[in-house]
Amino acid sequence: MQAIDWNNNVFSFLDQTLLPHEERFRDTTDYRVVAEAIRSLRVRGAPAIGIAAAYGAALSILSPALADTRDARHALDEALAVLAGTRPTAVNLFHALDRIRRSARNAASLQELRASVVAEAVAIHQEDIASCLAIAVNGAALLPDSCSVLTHCNAGALATGGVGTALGVIIEGYRQGKVRRVFADETRPLLQGSRLTAWELTRAGVPVALLTDSSAGSLLSRGAVQAVVVGADRIALNGDVANKVGTYPLAVLAHRHAVPFYVAAPRSTVDRSARSGNEIPIEERDPSEVLEVAGRRMAPEGVDVYAPAFDVTPNELITAIVTEQGVYRKPFRELAGSAPGGD
Repeated sequence: MQAIDWNNNVFSFLDQTLLPHEERFRDTTDYRVVAEAIRSLRVRGAPAIGIAAAYGAALSILSPALADTRDARHALDEALAVLAGTRPTAVNLFHALDRIRRSARNAASLQELRASVVAEAVAIHQEDIASCLAIAVNGAALLPDSCSVLTHCNAGALATGGVGTALGVIIEGYRQGKVRRVFADETRPLLQGSRLTAWELTRAGVPVALLTDSSAGSLLSRGAVQAVVVGADRIALNGDVANKVGTYPLAVLAHRHAVPFYVAAPRSTVDRSARSGNEIPIEERDPSEVLEVAGRRMAPEGVDVYAPAFDVTPNELITAIVTEQGVYRKPFRELAGSAPGGD
């Protein structure tokens, strides 16, 4: 399944806000539509956000109304600024936009500028496809035989350009006969686990059981889970990980019950400017996402809301970080380099 696609200078994306009830692809040639799709979670997941933003930047310079290179560069700068303002936590977004900016730097003509930017966006997409496959194999090797796995939020094909990160690991483990069952947190307040992860796993033929986020502790305490696998939106150099809110308490519970806690993410998710999780910006979402369910208000008027989209899991709670280059283990010093020290 491909949730995002590029064909004849048209960007297509599966509108994830409609899942699981409706599978609708939307086509656009307007970077502002791409920006809105990222902001509204129609496109979501750190790698997918980066890819979509790259294609959005490419769309900004493909308009036939642009007369020359100067106009195109101005349009590109404007698009890069708008796209950069969509989601603050997913570092893949900023890596992708930096790559697009560099690819445009030395173009001497409008034709060359367009060709260079489009080629870079396609390369970002293709690299993520290959990265996901490698992450899936590297992560599946860590799973014990005949295991049940717990995951949080959605880190599958919907969140990437390929087979997914955490779900890629889980599905590959199932393909190898290692995973017999998956437990998926609902992932409140927007229910990415029930709406998206359960949908993906069902389509892949993987047995999945849904549970409320608050049920994870009792599940782990019964010994019903042998591994927890999640994705990441940003990883600091010390191995602290920002992921969907609810990941941190899940890591605490896994640590309490001696269950391995694995993070699966591409190397592009590592933020070389963040020494620890304290330096990772955490996005605050619209209060309505907490106050309302299916458009109906569930709390009294006047109540305050705390609505972070992500939380930070400290490195001491993480067993290993799985990337396309291999497996990184504590103390995660190799994250600043290019090769893992684990196996």
